[in-house]
Amino acid sequence: MQITDNTTRRSRSSRHRMALTLLAGLALFIVTSPTHAVTGDMDLTGSFVGFLAVAIFVLAYALVMAEEKLHMRKSKPVLVAAGIIWGLIGWTYVQAGLPDAAESAFHETLLEFSELMLFLLVAMTYINAMDERRVFDALRSWMVQKGFSYRTLFWLTGVMAFLISPIADNLTTALLMCAVVTKVAEGDKKFINLCCINIVVAANAGGAFSPFGDITTLMVWQAGLIEFQEFFSLLIPSAINFIVPAVVMSCFIHNRTPDSLEEAVEMKRGARRIIGLFLLTVATAVACHTLLHLPPVLGMMTGLGYLQFFGFYLRKSLPKSLDRKRTQYTQRGEWKKLEQLGSVVPFDVFNRVARAEWDTLLFFYGVVMCVGGLGFMGYLGLLSDVMYSQWDATWANIALGIISAVVDNIPVMFAVLTMEPSMSHGHWLLITLTAGVGGSLLSIGSAAGVALMGQARGYYTFMGHLRWAPVIALGYAASVAAHLWINQASFAL
Repeated sequence: MQITDNTTRRSRSSRHRMALTLLAGLALFIVTSPTHAVTGDMDLTGSFVGFLAVAIFVLAYALVMAEEKLHMRKSKPVLVAAGIIWGLIGWTYVQAGLPDAAESAFHETLLEFSELMLFLLVAMTYINAMDERRVFDALRSWMVQKGFSYRTLFWLTGVMAFLISPIADNLTTALLMCAVVTKVAEGDKKFINLCCINIVVAANAGGAFSPFGDITTLMVWQAGLIEFQEFFSLLIPSAINFIVPAVVMSCFIHNRTPDSLEEAVEMKRGARRIIGLFLLTVATAVACHTLLHLPPVLGMMTGLGYLQFFGFYLRKSLPKSLDRKRTQYTQRGEWKKLEQLGSVVPFDVFNRVARAEWDTLLFFYGVVMCVGGLGFMGYLGLLSDVMYSQWDATWANIALGIISAVVDNIPVMFAVLTMEPSMSHGHWLLITLTAGVGGSLLSIGSAAGVALMGQARGYYTFMGHLRWAPVIALGYAASVAAHLWINQASFAL
């Protein structure tokens, strides 16, 4: 995922005018591309083809942002836009007698995307496997049965979202916690809205200090800019990002205790072992990257093999397991459980693969290839010149975090990785933090927020979240300040 500087130089004032025009008129365009720099042989930033490519990308991303109103999956417009943009590049380079340059750039971009896609696919497969084994249902059931007070439930769901999202990803975690809140506090619109805001902020903050918590942190880790253990230096700033708004919002909760609910859920056979295999897979990926200096995707794909072998064992041992349970339930007189055994379906790992978020993965491909093409044309070189040459890197990274609340943190992080600005280690940690938590400022700024607007429709809304934006912004500022203070030694170049 790599892209470019301009090969030919224009006058400096001309470059600045064009870059400022892009920033003002296309704030949306801070949407990115692959990771290291592939240099184009031609500067297309001032050409008709270049302007047409930018217009196509902006139109495609506008359709993505209107997904909720159009009811059209976000992957569709960016897939088409990627094909058109690279088609324009290919046609231009063929006319210039340089077909190999465009082909090489496309292959490098595709290779980087493929590594990330396979990594995410394995992670999604494990999450879906744990979901099928009812791991998350059991956790939700435990919380529902406890009869916690509203204030306790507010803090418990927030803290658990913060702690689970570094492993399970922020979207899955947010959906799980939201299900608990809507079940327990059914009909209490104000409380559900506050809890959903808190869950979104907590899940995004928790995902910011782990390579597995968000796609953006994964990209930074795979690019080799931050080592696995170094992400944990963002733990305290991330916690502050969650705690500051949570403290304020908790003061507005009318504390009462709802009736406890009876909802016993038993995890399916092998659930705990699948959790263990997932942790082993994570350890394998980390070892591949840190000890063998090989891409983490090698460890993740090996981990998929672990799951496949275990799935084979579950299928082969299922008849004996069912016979044993039938005997136990018959002796105990548990007729309802005995009846449920008739609906048991053998575990199939490929069903879990099929249930991966393919729309998200294809959207990811479209964004990477679109911005990869724009970067190859030279546009990211212009953007980098303004943001990281004319501005201070600290303010540039803070601004990009705020922009991610509107655009999406995936393209923002891709843009920065593609620009490859010369920054200190502390600044790379800063953009990782701000891109991870900046999306919490608006309900549409993160996948977790968008998902909860659908799950808690009518309770958690854009305007309901927006009313608390100043408090969330206070947490954002506090987390940035905490990082600048705690990790100040890392800012030395």
